[in-house]
Amino acid sequence: MSYANSRIPSSAQVGIHEHLERCVARHVASPFRKPHAAYSVDALDQALAGWDGRAGLILDAGCGVAHSTIQIAREHPEAWVIGVDQSADRLARRKPYPEALLPRNMVLVRADLVDFWRLLVERGVRLRKHFILYPNPWPKIGHLGRRWHAHPVFPFVPRLGGELEMRTNWRVYAEEFALALGMLTGREVPWQSFEPGAPLTPFERKYRDSGQALYRVHLALGDAALDGAAEAVHASAGTQRESHR
Repeated sequence: MSYANSRIPSSAQVGIHEHLERCVARHVASPFRKPHAAYSVDALDQALAGWDGRAGLILDAGCGVAHSTIQIAREHPEAWVIGVDQSADRLARRKPYPEALLPRNMVLVRADLVDFWRLLVERGVRLRKHFILYPNPWPKIGHLGRRWHAHPVFPFVPRLGGELEMRTNWRVYAEEFALALGMLTGREVPWQSFEPGAPLTPFERKYRDSGQALYRVHLALGDAALDGAAEAVHASAGTQRESHR
C-alpha cells in the first residue's frame, strides 16, 4: 500500500520531559483566564442546541475530517456526539459522507478547543465519553508547552468527567499524558500499546498500516469533581515522578 509510509514522530526527547511536572503544577496554581473567542461561544451554543439534556454527551476533541465523530455516533446511537475542530476546511472534508447519510445524533462545530473545554466546564456540562485522538505531538523538546497535557487548559479537561481516552503514535506523548493526568487526579494512570480493530481516524489507519505501534491512555473519571486539583498535584508529584521513570 503506497500510502502506508507514515513515520513515528522524530525527537531528541526519548522520555518524559524534565519540566513537565513543574509545568503542570504551575498551570494548576495559576488558573487559565484567556478570554473566549466569540466564535467558540457560538459553537458551544450550536453544539448543545440539538441535545435533549438527557442523552449522554460524547466529545470528539480535535475531530479533523470527522470520520471518528461519524463512527462514534454510529456506535452510540443513544448518545449526543459533538465533533470539534478549529479548521473549517477539515470539517468540510467529511467525505465520502453526504449530509443525508450522517448520523442524526451528532453535530460538527468549528471552535478553539482551548475555549471549548473551558466553556463546557463553566456551564457545568459533564461528558459520558471524551476522545482526544492523535493530537499534534509537537515532538521537539522546546515545544513541550504546545502539547495538550502541558498546556494551561489541561487542568480543565479531567473536570469534564466521563471516560477520557487519548490515542497517539508517539510513546513519549502517552507517557507524559498519563503522568500529567495522574497529577491532576491524584490517581495512577496507565498507558498501554494497543491494536485498533476498526480504525477511528484516517491517521489511525495509516499508522496501523505503516506497522507503527499505537498507544492509548484511558481513565474512567466518573462524576467526581476535581476542585482539589492543586492538592492532588502537590500530593502526587513525587509518586508520579518515581513510577513513570
